[in-house]
Amino acid sequence: MKAAPAAALALALTMGATLGLSPALAADQRTLTMGGHGEAKAAPDLVSINAGVTTSAPTAAAALSANTTRMKGVFAALTRLGVPEKNIQTVNFSISPQYANTRETGEAPRVTGYQVSNQVSVLLEDVARLGGALDALVTAGANQMHGINFSIKEPAPLLARARAEAIADARLRAETYARAAGVTLGPIQSVSESGGVVMPYRADRMMMASAPKAVPVAAGEESVTADVSVVWEIK
Repeated sequence: MKAAPAAALALALTMGATLGLSPALAADQRTLTMGGHGEAKAAPDLVSINAGVTTSAPTAAAALSANTTRMKGVFAALTRLGVPEKNIQTVNFSISPQYANTRETGEAPRVTGYQVSNQVSVLLEDVARLGGALDALVTAGANQMHGINFSIKEPAPLLARARAEAIADARLRAETYARAAGVTLGPIQSVSESGGVVMPYRADRMMMASAPKAVPVAAGEESVTADVSVVWEIK
């Protein structure tokens, strides 16, 4: 058996929980540890919108009344869009005083009015309706938009593909190192994995809903990644 340089026989990666595939290695057993990365992409099939209404008035009651009127319009618009109640959730509600700028005059802070903010998170199960939904929300009275997030309803198949690609990537790297070191790969001794991650990937794919005033938006793709560390016995 040829002896290989130590530097060529180990490439250690820090990973998460280890998936044990065999008993502990013998003390004199030589191994090669290699990392692999896998990625799978797909168009998102879910999108969430964080939208709401902010109103101001001289009194808290007046600001709240104005906000309530406009939010009723927002909820009515969501109902017309066919969004089920389970997909609508209030995520923030606040009433805060507004103060006059008295820094230059040195006066004590003085309340000039009140601001009311009411925000909801809306989940759309049809990404193609996003543009029309944005237009409908603004038309109904929403004047705050705090983000659009795309996601995949069932990411498990993508994660499986990413994991398989990560193992294949680790094997390809290991075979390259083994050939360079003059050794051959034996059976896999262990596999460890860092958590699969879903990451947004923006692509130049414009999407328009059927409504003539629909807002143009880009759905892009979602990317699921997996990183593994594989230990081989070497001969």
